[in-house]
Amino acid sequence: MKHSFQSVLQAGLAAMGLPADEQTVRQMETYAAFLLERNQVMNLTAITEPTAVAQLHFLDSAALLNAWPLAGARIVDVGTGAGFPGVPLKLLEPSIGLTLLDSQRKRVDFLQEGMALLGLADVRCVQARAEEQSRLADWRESFDCAVSRAVADLRVLAELCLPFVRVGGVCLAMKSVHCEEEVESARQAVIRLGGAMKDPYRYTLPDGTPRQILVIQKVEETPSKYPRRFAKIQKEPL
Repeated sequence: MKHSFQSVLQAGLAAMGLPADEQTVRQMETYAAFLLERNQVMNLTAITEPTAVAQLHFLDSAALLNAWPLAGARIVDVGTGAGFPGVPLKLLEPSIGLTLLDSQRKRVDFLQEGMALLGLADVRCVQARAEEQSRLADWRESFDCAVSRAVADLRVLAELCLPFVRVGGVCLAMKSVHCEEEVESARQAVIRLGGAMKDPYRYTLPDGTPRQILVIQKVEETPSKYPRRFAKIQKEPL
């Protein structure tokens, strides 16, 4: 794993203008090995080939650093799963204040062990449902940025993520480039939630896969009635 993972990662980061020192690359390699080891007994990722892990998890996540200035930002990774995109962001930009949020206890246990392995004592790993957690006073509109790679309709994702973000902050949603219809159908929902769609950030992974990051800026407070209960969000998207 070592040579292929490191070479793809280093070349990819350099091409993105995000070169990493040896320690950071080693930390990413350590986390990748930990992920693949645990994946044998719990469902964390369908991607298991080392170069694919480097590209589709680490480099894809790193692209967020080119989409928006994140140095020093308080970031919540909503529905983080195995820690992407949050963990690579923290490793590449240590000044980030990172919170990893997931609804499954076993994933949060995995994340806590992973952060201990990497020596990232300042990363919060929290088990909670996003639509419930964002209603807490010390969480609501308290982050500079919410990020997510969760596979969900943008209307759903916006209602789960935007309540966490302060006015002036941003929500960054990682999507394929073929989601124009989804973006158009979400525009009114984004406005109702206090957001404004900005131009997306488009990039290409080393294997040629085109990707984009949707940028939603928070321009006014989210009305207190949002987010709704998750069953309602799913059944009746805004």
